[in-house]
Amino acid sequence: MKKKILALSFSLVLIMGLLSACGGNGNNAEGGGAGGANAGGNNAAADESKPVTINMFTASPEYTDAFNAYIKEYKQVKPNVTINLEIMQADYNTVLKSRIAAGSTPDVFQTTAGGDIDTFAEYSADLTNEPLAAAMTDAVRANMSSTDGKVLGLPVKGNLFTLIYNKDLLDQAGVTTFPKTTAELDDAIAKLEAKGITPFANAYKEWWVWKHVFQHFVNAAAQDAGVTSQELVSGFIAGDVKIKDYPALYNNFFSFIDTTVKHGTDKPLERDSNAEVSDFASGKAAIMTGKGAWDEESIKKITPDIKIGIAGYPVSDKPEQATIITGADQALRINKDSAVVKETVEFFNWLYTSDYGKNWFSGVAKVIPPIKDAPMPELDMPQQMNEILASEPSGDLSVNYSLDTFHQKFGEIMQAYIGGSKTKDQAVTEIEQAWVQLGSAQ
Repeated sequence: MKKKILALSFSLVLIMGLLSACGGNGNNAEGGGAGGANAGGNNAAADESKPVTINMFTASPEYTDAFNAYIKEYKQVKPNVTINLEIMQADYNTVLKSRIAAGSTPDVFQTTAGGDIDTFAEYSADLTNEPLAAAMTDAVRANMSSTDGKVLGLPVKGNLFTLIYNKDLLDQAGVTTFPKTTAELDDAIAKLEAKGITPFANAYKEWWVWKHVFQHFVNAAAQDAGVTSQELVSGFIAGDVKIKDYPALYNNFFSFIDTTVKHGTDKPLERDSNAEVSDFASGKAAIMTGKGAWDEESIKKITPDIKIGIAGYPVSDKPEQATIITGADQALRINKDSAVVKETVEFFNWLYTSDYGKNWFSGVAKVIPPIKDAPMPELDMPQQMNEILASEPSGDLSVNYSLDTFHQKFGEIMQAYIGGSKTKDQAVTEIEQAWVQLGSAQ
């Protein structure tokens, strides 16, 4: 596994090692806690008489202000602790791997959850017996755990993946109930367009929106086959199954994408996440694809009084398969060899168990809390999520069963498909190949 992570050119390692400003090596100069300690011994009290610097390297610019808020608050709790936050979105994964290869692993770094929990296991502190692990919801804890049951990640947030719709625009078109089947979706599209309303806002310039759409169809395909989503994805990674054998994938998924392009905003490959939010919030389209709960505040900054609703994707003729998906797909990791591993674990134990921390998720970050006994944010989507889950099951967060190396390639293939440079069958063949080659760290 380590060979895969370290398989970068020697020149790139040298360059990134020189440029790297954060990591365990830098903390050695600070004279922090004992390096190389596993989290099993992290319950020992940290020495508060020494200055400590914790370097965080993340890929979530949307939470910059929220992260800085808890950093400022913790400075009041532990004046000797300074937390340096570095955020990078473009090329984050490449830079992270370069820093690991150069021996400059940050004290805290971010990865996707699920499969990547195992990918970076050898660099991650074991948090299984920490209070923060006990505070996690069961679903989130599972997303943060390795295949051998160790909690190796910290949830950035709980999440919700769903279609988002403008209630007023659907009401204007006479769509009183959001469609749960493909036939009902076709009917809703016809009614919207009859009123001059564009049905879909898309962000197909972004590779990551594709995995958010696709997972809903993966869940339906697994259900039709009588297996779990994880079992189905494992079959694709092993090369044992084919997309053509699953109508929900070969027919329904591609049909849905074709529909959203045909009945969506112009130039879909030029619309990024911000453009999609703008299109939806300004009333240019009635339904957002590929997104989730993290967009609500951005939408309401543009149109504060917009009435939004959430719904599962109509993936088939079975209404029960139109489910919303919840869970945690992003994880923070604590470098097990950090010179300040004890102080870092102590910081996150505070965040996940203190009164401030319990309220930080909903009150400051405005996200779905990944921990128990924490209030929900006063936002429409989390509140509607709770109402839906009171009577309907959540769909499986199946994106977690493949690595983001696969999902990025998947997005590129689908972009080529809707751009017309690949046929459906060419796209299918390349997706299957990518699953085998990139879907797993093994």
